[in-house]
Amino acid sequence: MAATHSPNNRVWTNARLATMAVDTGTPYGAIEDGVVVARNGRIVFAGPRAEVSNFGQAEVIDCEGRWITPGLIDCHTHLVYGGNRAHEFELRLKGASYEEIARAGGGIVSSVKATRAASEDELFASADKRLAALTAEGVTTVEIKSGYGLDTDSEVKVLAVARRLGRERPVGVQTTFLGAHAVPAEFKGRSGDYIDLVCGPMLDAIVEQKLADAVDVFCEGIAFSPEETARVFTAAKAKGLAVKIHAEQLSNLGGAALAAGFGALSADHLEHLDEAGVIAMAKAGTVAVVLPGAFYFLRETVKPPIELLRKHGVPIALATDANPGTSPLTSPLLTMNMGCTLFRLTPEEALAGMTRNAARALGLQDEIGTLEAGKACDLAIWEIGRPAELAYRIGFNPLHTRIRNGQ
Repeated sequence: MAATHSPNNRVWTNARLATMAVDTGTPYGAIEDGVVVARNGRIVFAGPRAEVSNFGQAEVIDCEGRWITPGLIDCHTHLVYGGNRAHEFELRLKGASYEEIARAGGGIVSSVKATRAASEDELFASADKRLAALTAEGVTTVEIKSGYGLDTDSEVKVLAVARRLGRERPVGVQTTFLGAHAVPAEFKGRSGDYIDLVCGPMLDAIVEQKLADAVDVFCEGIAFSPEETARVFTAAKAKGLAVKIHAEQLSNLGGAALAAGFGALSADHLEHLDEAGVIAMAKAGTVAVVLPGAFYFLRETVKPPIELLRKHGVPIALATDANPGTSPLTSPLLTMNMGCTLFRLTPEEALAGMTRNAARALGLQDEIGTLEAGKACDLAIWEIGRPAELAYRIGFNPLHTRIRNGQ
């Protein structure tokens, strides 16, 4: 460490960098003898040590040959909810399907009851533990969706908790309004009336309180039709909000292509996506977010069309989908392993899926996701010999240090 330094200037040296920048000509954008220089929480240099003549007045951290990656980004979670659905896990193991449980009053609707009954402090306390599990494995930015309130006051409550997590914990939080997650019990058989509420008073309240960065819809036979989805997207875009979609998880309703037509940031799940949907996403720049935790937990057999996504150049992001019913997963490292073992992503694609492409899925590609000058200094420093270890090990956490905004 230098004898004198500015508290806002830091240098990580004697490191190997997986910059995850594109077009570097090396896997992972790797730099063997690398340096990251940060001022006031922003990267001003990330590259070979030989290109830096001196560090000026800065705190110098010797990484002792460790690898540095961008901080991990979990771009699809439902971290804020009440209760759990372990009983449904038992039912599925006895043969009940996700659809059968949902139609019998379980599924999302059961989490709604518990979430509505919980106080904001109770929701914060439970979500905080799940968030801690993510950050312990290198996550520096997380997206948190609502969708377990399904009335105006409860949706506001859930999103307020998500915003509070971002204020009180050293992690970036992006919030997504998912009021169109399921039809609540009081609107059973009246999904159109519920969409009126979502597009009107509910969205108005959330926009007024600045609680959402984007709007999402679950477009599926057990949720909302493409026509209802389009209504929500139209209302969201009129309010200046970005849109995202849960699409093609259980069937192909053309939701991904619909969302691409609205310039969606991402389409997520995508097991039943066809080539027409892939082409529409490619043209719109919509990111494919694949969620192996849900695929694994539901014991699905149809996989996302990874080869088609590669063929048409659609960026592939990877996320935990942390939620109480279909993916109670809070390990980004296990998520990367599942992305490789279940969907046949390469380890490099898996890491890109939780850094560079995850940033794009949140519309934050100019801020985070790669080690490049001008971006936030969000780093994960690992005790590994090569980046592939992050997707290779199961149940082992090699994180040495997590850095958020240079701290």
